[in-house]
Amino acid sequence: MAKPIDMMKKVLIMAVICVVALTAKAQEPRPVVQLLTDSGTVKIELYNETPLHRDNFLKLVREGFYDGVLFHRVIFGFMIQTGDSLSKHAEPGKLYGDGRYETYKIPAEIRYSEIVHRRWTVAAAREDDAKNPERESSMCQFYIVYGKRFNDDMLDEQQERLDKETGGTVKMTPEVREIYKKYGGTPHLDGQYTVFGEVVEGKDVVDKIQRVETDANARPLGDIRILKATVVEP
Repeated sequence: MAKPIDMMKKVLIMAVICVVALTAKAQEPRPVVQLLTDSGTVKIELYNETPLHRDNFLKLVREGFYDGVLFHRVIFGFMIQTGDSLSKHAEPGKLYGDGRYETYKIPAEIRYSEIVHRRWTVAAAREDDAKNPERESSMCQFYIVYGKRFNDDMLDEQQERLDKETGGTVKMTPEVREIYKKYGGTPHLDGQYTVFGEVVEGKDVVDKIQRVETDANARPLGDIRILKATVVEP
């Protein structure tokens, strides 16, 4: 029978190996996807820390899934959303994004507070908690965060909102608060949606899209499409 101290050594060694493996994975070159839109080009770097979302997104891009889809939901000062394949043949004024046709979900990979909803990050859309308590992500719909910058009083209000929506399980650290004061974003979504990438080029395009005029359903009055999505790196 192995001595207790030997077992402890084995456990510690395995833990170190797991940490080293995860760190090495996170430090691998991040894939980059280019979205050619009719408003300009956006490049998104995908996080290795969220491998299920990364690999699913790359798969859909390579299959041409996103070619022709609309930015079907745009809210000024908040975010722009896309990824509904039914919007490729959009009817004027129709609401898109309900996800009824989607055939699978992606398990949540929420990495709070390591990864937060900072401005320019990319996150997966999903159904609300009542229908989706595990907070699994949509197979295809995603949004690019815009948000706003916050001061301490505003962040205190955001924390109160987070407490209500997460049962007090998501607490902003001093480091996270500094991110939202410096860069802006949407802190009230933290710990509830999977953030899996960030815009590295074309931030001006995102800014331009989030400013367009929309209807009562937040759909742009003039269609804005992803013309072509391609994997460009590595």
